Amino acid sequence: MRVRWFTMTTSYGLAIREGLEYLMTNHANVFALGQGLWSPWYVGNTMTDLDKQFGRDRVIDTPVSELACTGAALGAALCGYRPVVIHPRIDFMLLAIDQIVTQAAKWRFMFGGEVSVPVTIRGIINRGGEQGAQHSQSLHSWFAHVPGLRVVMPATPRDARDLFIASVLCDDPVVYMDDRWLYDLEEELDAPADCDLLGQKPKVVRSGKDITLVGSGYSTQLCRDAAEDLHARGVDCEVIDLRVLNPMDLSPVTESVQKTGRLLVVDGDWSSCGVAAEVIAGVAETMDPDRWLARPARITLPDAPAPMSGPLEKIYYPTAGDIVHLAHALVGAGEDFG
Repeated sequence: MRVRWFTMTTSYGLAIREGLEYLMTNHANVFALGQGLWSPWYVGNTMTDLDKQFGRDRVIDTPVSELACTGAALGAALCGYRPVVIHPRIDFMLLAIDQIVTQAAKWRFMFGGEVSVPVTIRGIINRGGEQGAQHSQSLHSWFAHVPGLRVVMPATPRDARDLFIASVLCDDPVVYMDDRWLYDLEEELDAPADCDLLGQKPKVVRSGKDITLVGSGYSTQLCRDAAEDLHARGVDCEVIDLRVLNPMDLSPVTESVQKTGRLLVVDGDWSSCGVAAEVIAGVAETMDPDRWLARPARITLPDAPAPMSGPLEKIYYPTAGDIVHLAHALVGAGEDFG
């Protein structure tokens, strides 16, 4: 086992690798399977040389069948292993939807809590680069809708590693979603350890008093970038990272909006029946109407599949500039609200 006694700067992508390396070193029943696990073209730097380090019987490059490899992982979980099944493009994870939603999510409930399914289903979000509508989806709202599935969406290298470790050590099935647009983000990390973070609340990553910005995954980074810009314009933003989408605890968001009176939710998925809608509804249900200083708002993807055209992609995906513009308007509109 490699032991680090000091902090070091680690990227988001390498933090995922470090999490799996730690798990496979310390837990003999952990293994990984999926397509392209021996190739950086598929999984970036998140799996580099793990097959050489632990052997190809624990890092298994599977045939091209999402349903088969996910079903194999589910069966292994029922037999005492803690498998990690990896889908290099979350779009094609839909081919295993029966195994995930109808099987893994239901077993504990159908057997009175006597059977656990400790499987981690890692889906990688790919967008941009003119990949088109069938290679650019996120779909986290889908999975967060399903009882029995835990859904995590890390926004920082620390959470990318520690939420991954927590996911694999959890006795419930977990959908772990990481985003290629975050792979180069860096943070100082200390040594990894066993952890249980899936019950933690959303995290306030920046304190402020004028408006609450909420995101998850890459959207959290957009909120942080926008908050820096808005600070220079005299707007003090509180930024909250959801981290865990199911089960979702909105109490920190409500507490923040009680203070700021304004809420802007940013989500890299579509508006209809999405996470942004759930956050706004959850806060609105618990907030006294008199506490709002502006109507809650959301920034999401347009209601259309992702385009393949580069110029169209630039207007399809939300930016920090979009957040700055709308947040500034919400703060300025406070006196006229109601």
